[in-house]
Amino acid sequence: MITSSTATTSTSAIATAADTAKPATDTAAMQDRFLKLLVAQINNQDPMSPMDNAQMTSQMAQINTVSGIQQVNQTLTSMAAQFATMQVLQSASMVGHDVLTAGNSLVPDPSTGMAAGAIDLSAPADAVKVEILAPSGQVLDTFNLGALPQGRQAFEWNAASYQGTGNPSFRVTATKGTQAVASTSLVREKVASVGSVNGAMAIQLQSGRSVAYTDIAAIL
Repeated sequence: MITSSTATTSTSAIATAADTAKPATDTAAMQDRFLKLLVAQINNQDPMSPMDNAQMTSQMAQINTVSGIQQVNQTLTSMAAQFATMQVLQSASMVGHDVLTAGNSLVPDPSTGMAAGAIDLSAPADAVKVEILAPSGQVLDTFNLGALPQGRQAFEWNAASYQGTGNPSFRVTATKGTQAVASTSLVREKVASVGSVNGAMAIQLQSGRSVAYTDIAAIL
């Protein structure tokens, strides 16, 4: 007859083997390993103190829970990959459209010679001034937009006469009375292509910049 001490040692050895075993990545292999361990535990149990039904049911429920979680994770991974592919396909319609992203660069349109940008004003302003800057910081042009309401305001600059290398930029000064009004500068560029980088959608712009889809403030 197996003594209580022997049964405890056998059960401990089985538990140690289960803890040190390499985790099974396949659900069927995991269930097979669990059933073998359960049979071994039953074969080595103390006849005077056998495993009760509640313990066995609890262990069966645990393996089913683990298997279910693994299947859910596999399904979610597959759904994420399909969503990323669908997002790229749907975003293909953005090619050729202008988008706004945070920044202060001005990218002249080769066909019109015009460069466009936008400003997000945090509050109404009595006076808004835009300065066009060369890459060296030299002021190329200055124009006043006058009083503007709170929100997004677009502007254009004729860059046909600009002969410098590199894209110019712009600087905004907005005031209400003697108080400065905070503003956010936005770059307007045309989308050249869309793609996926490491599962995340990337937008390639006409200037060569690549931005994430989440960085786009507006599609025009």
